[in-house]
Amino acid sequence: MIISININDEIIKKEYNNPISYYEILKEYDKNNDQDILLCNVNGKNKELHKICYSDCEVSPIYYDNEIGWHTYRRSAIFILILALKKVYGKEANINLGFSIGGGLYVDVLNCNLEKNDIINIKNEFKSIVDSKIPIYKNKLATDEAITLFNNIGMKDKVRLFNYRLNSSTNIYSLSNLKDYFFGYMTMDTSYIKYFDIKKYGEGLVLLYPNKNNPKVITNFIDLPKLYYVQKESQNWAKNLHCNCIGLLNDSIANSEFNDLIMMQEAHQEKIIGDIADKISDSKKRIVLIAGPSSSGKTTFSHRLSSHLKAHGLIPHPIAVDNFFVDREFSPKDENGEYNFESLLSLDLKEFNEKMNNLLLGNSVEMPKYNFVLGKKEYKGDMLQINENDILVIEGIHCLNEKMSYMLDKKDKFKIYISALTQICIDEHNRIPTTDLRLIRRIVRDNRTRGYSAQDTIKMWKKVREGEENNIFPFQEQADVMFNSSLIYELSILKIFAEPILFNVDKSSQQSSEAKRLLRFLSYFLSASPETIPKNSIIREFIGGSFLDVG
Repeated sequence: MIISININDEIIKKEYNNPISYYEILKEYDKNNDQDILLCNVNGKNKELHKICYSDCEVSPIYYDNEIGWHTYRRSAIFILILALKKVYGKEANINLGFSIGGGLYVDVLNCNLEKNDIINIKNEFKSIVDSKIPIYKNKLATDEAITLFNNIGMKDKVRLFNYRLNSSTNIYSLSNLKDYFFGYMTMDTSYIKYFDIKKYGEGLVLLYPNKNNPKVITNFIDLPKLYYVQKESQNWAKNLHCNCIGLLNDSIANSEFNDLIMMQEAHQEKIIGDIADKISDSKKRIVLIAGPSSSGKTTFSHRLSSHLKAHGLIPHPIAVDNFFVDREFSPKDENGEYNFESLLSLDLKEFNEKMNNLLLGNSVEMPKYNFVLGKKEYKGDMLQINENDILVIEGIHCLNEKMSYMLDKKDKFKIYISALTQICIDEHNRIPTTDLRLIRRIVRDNRTRGYSAQDTIKMWKKVREGEENNIFPFQEQADVMFNSSLIYELSILKIFAEPILFNVDKSSQQSSEAKRLLRFLSYFLSASPETIPKNSIIREFIGGSFLDVG
């Protein structure tokens, strides 16, 4: 819904004193929707509801089911959680934002002894803050003043962050007696955060909120112990390396320590890949199945894993499941009548399973190669036969789903889940979503290898994410091991490649606001040269320069 506003309209002049806020405008014109309006879009720019309308414009509401609205709700809930903890435990209580898990957001609670029974008190205090309808104010401060403010209240991550900020001013949010900085928008007051839950989990707690499709129903928490372990381990490693936030990463560049950081990160990943190869070799399994969401670096990982397997005397044979697509005319279609290549039914499962079984029996098999231009499998005499020391390394989005390899014996399968799980944060209260890192990776790679614009990649990203939610994430805990492909230093490198592509997005396009958000995010990072990055690094799959066959 788009509302055209004439600031001199008689109804507006009669009902309100000029100037009027966007909240008042939308309250008047949008009375029948049962969802709360969280933000608004004014002439193509997102704005908070308390902002004043000074001139004629076109205004549309932003609800929870919009990605920006959902992030605004969650961000506001985090602010309320911080205040609730301080009310329960005292002003020294604080949090470090962790990661998304099981439908919620994991946080570490600092400077207090968090007991399971205390969760009830925290939830009651949270609800009391919501019911009190406390305003969330936004004020502009000079950056130097913001640095002094955060230094005085002990938020060292924010001090480091703003030390590299070029803007002369910044927006600070206030809730009751709390002042904080957040990357993104807030609701107008606390009453909007009606639906939430808090659970004790691991070493901290999980904040739960509704999913995007049902803004009034709290997501059921799903325990994901393997994912929790790998993410917690990655964050602890970054902390031990003294590089767990953007400010510290920028310090390493400014202090000429960046090359050492690259070497330590690459050595750390190489060791983990070597450990995975050890487990595969010890298991005596003959099929390795690798799956992960888009832009996780699966191809580079597969090559590097194969090198380690060879060191164990094994002979790996890479197999791409994409070569087993059904002919395009037989592909399933989505609700819009478009081909759904993310569906399991887009694969010729019978042929895939029969050929894999024949290979394990020692038979010679002709392997297909999918022609994506013609939309069909082709057979050109590409024969494969394996011996007892050979191992199949199979990569595809459905590889963790037992339905894909239903004919193959479970005892022969070793499953690996790979994703780029961010190890660093913006600061203690602002995390870097894994999806943002993967989207920036994909924008850079799509532009380099396919000539796609950032606009093209952003436009298709929602559909990519839907495919991941349906076909990858539900099966991640079935993996024998998980590998985090995120590199602690990579956003300082990706910035160089991503910024020109993002600046080229058409300012009038629907993708413009997302491009601007990513550009604002990348502005936090100092740029660094990719010159010393090893030629087999996972980041080379996206920026180019790899000596591996990764496209």
